[in-house]
Amino acid sequence: MSEATKSVFARKALTTIGWESDVLIRVDATGRIVSVTPESGLESGAYAVDVLLPAQANLHSHTFQRAMAGLSESRSPAGRDSFWTWREIMYRFLDILDPEDIEAIAAFAFVEMLESGYSSVAEFHYVHHQPGGGTYAKFGELSERIAAAAGTAGIGLTILPVAYMQGGVDGRALAGGQLRFGNDLDHYLKLAEEAKKAARSVSPDAGFGVAPHSIRAVNERDLQALEQQFPGVPFHIHIAEQIPELEEVQAAYGQRSMSWLLDHMPVSERWCLIHSTHMNEGETARVAASGAVVGLCPITEANLGDGIFNGVHYLNAGGRFGTGSDSNIRISPSEELRQLEYSQRLRDVSRVTLARDGKSCGRTLYDAALQGGAQALGRSSGSLEPGNWADMIALDTENATLLGLSGDRLLDGWIFAGDRHAISDVWSAGRHVVQEGRHRDRAAILKTYKARLASILERV
Repeated sequence: MSEATKSVFARKALTTIGWESDVLIRVDATGRIVSVTPESGLESGAYAVDVLLPAQANLHSHTFQRAMAGLSESRSPAGRDSFWTWREIMYRFLDILDPEDIEAIAAFAFVEMLESGYSSVAEFHYVHHQPGGGTYAKFGELSERIAAAAGTAGIGLTILPVAYMQGGVDGRALAGGQLRFGNDLDHYLKLAEEAKKAARSVSPDAGFGVAPHSIRAVNERDLQALEQQFPGVPFHIHIAEQIPELEEVQAAYGQRSMSWLLDHMPVSERWCLIHSTHMNEGETARVAASGAVVGLCPITEANLGDGIFNGVHYLNAGGRFGTGSDSNIRISPSEELRQLEYSQRLRDVSRVTLARDGKSCGRTLYDAALQGGAQALGRSSGSLEPGNWADMIALDTENATLLGLSGDRLLDGWIFAGDRHAISDVWSAGRHVVQEGRHRDRAAILKTYKARLASILERV
């Protein structure tokens, strides 16, 4: 879908109207949807699928952590492990990665995202420098590597260069693995311009946003400067993820993390509040009213022992959310939604906790994550309608988890019983990158990843 207007024909498609039959979707040479026509015939040259859905956007990823899978599951000598002990392992791991490693890992992670049903990703990119903090000859070297990996895989990229300026709310200096993240404000502004150029070099649908790492890592003055310096672009931040974080912020600022942020910054629709795990009822209502998207990463949050997001109250308040693969220990939009719902069920000793508006649970979750993900990336996607990028996935109704199902039950079957094997095809801005469940360049990208990973594991 790169040279001329082409079309996809779906026997069933989830459109802005709902489930419709015999839907013909035409896509232009730029990768945007031109028309969506139900009750159509199968025209010559159209690519036919069983079921077509808008594809999810992955709103939070650190691709380099994909190669850490399996390296942090042993109990430490201290006897009680947490996010903070995991973080030390992560710092040691990233300190051995070179630019070729980072690009190869990212390319393979992007392949897995596409095969699992994500068509775009917001890469929360915070490894900027050499081990020890020295800059590369090209200041934006690692941003260019991430962009190149996205181009190789064909995924829609929103790059989020991360601002990381201090080691804690007390302003202490960065140390150890954090040195690869660090920039003062002037250097960050230069880095952001390099990242923006790198993204633009990939494809017309690539985007750019800003990501102050957290209120631990960026002080109030610099946070306000970033918000003012980059108007109108996605603005992502980690917030209220860990109880020790809340305690540190409370001790320094006299407020809980989320309350401080809401009181001191103009949180709005362009903000994505990553994790937001530990909010009280007042904060939950205020975030929902702000129009911001909460970026949930339930698989990673479970793996790190973060806690359980208050999804029931948040959705009751009209809150917006999307999902991300974060540490990429397991990449699957359907499993992120499943984990989100199951965490609520376990906490509340209940079932079907997040279903709304007479929809099934799977449909409720899928619709909400579509809209929240598109908003968080600042991407024209999330629905099959003219003007949007052709970010689409097809489900194979011959997959065992989908047999005999139709309508919303297809989503329930995929989310609560299926996995990526139920996906036959994926398009990202019209790029037909997955066919018959397999990425078009999987073999070559996997070969490079395997070689780099073998070298990495020798150095660990």
